[in-house]
Amino acid sequence: MNILQINTSARRYENGQGSQSTRLANELSERLLAANPGATLTLRDLTTRPLPVLDEAALGALFTPAEQRSAEQAARVAQDDALIAEVQAADVLVLAVPMYNFGVTAQFKNWIDAIARAGTTFRYTAQGPEGLLKGKKVYAVLTRGGQYRDTPADSQVPWIKMVLGFLGMNDVQFIYAEGLNMGPEAADAGLASAQRDIAAIA
Repeated sequence: MNILQINTSARRYENGQGSQSTRLANELSERLLAANPGATLTLRDLTTRPLPVLDEAALGALFTPAEQRSAEQAARVAQDDALIAEVQAADVLVLAVPMYNFGVTAQFKNWIDAIARAGTTFRYTAQGPEGLLKGKKVYAVLTRGGQYRDTPADSQVPWIKMVLGFLGMNDVQFIYAEGLNMGPEAADAGLASAQRDIAAIA
């Protein structure tokens, strides 16, 4: 089993302090490794190594034939190629996804923009688009300051399901830690709920 963990918080997690999404994703990955001897873990930490945005220069590099790219363009495309290769090689993805302003972080969106490539991770057919990243299990660890699960204010879950499904990843399980900014008691309850779900998975 190849596990790919993607940390997308703007905050670091060090010495038990900082990003709760990273903390919980770490716990899940550690349990998966312990439960599956021989499993490997690749960690992509977008907190400490953020990705560039998809801008005009990046689009220009992607749409320039490989043999005509400048050194700068080739390096830009190679960066995305490496991210795509990580996902292609993974059997399991562990996504640490905090909620910022009712949506995903810029770090997470930049990663999606990097791996969503026509002809490589999805393609258009006569029957419509087809995702090419099939056969993978995805765990999305969601951390929120308030309570949004199963409410109209939860724009994260529908978007994550849609974009991952578009790429062929339809087996997505969500782990919720909510109420983290609603006082110590609510925060403890939210973290405990997520940890119970993690224990049940692994």
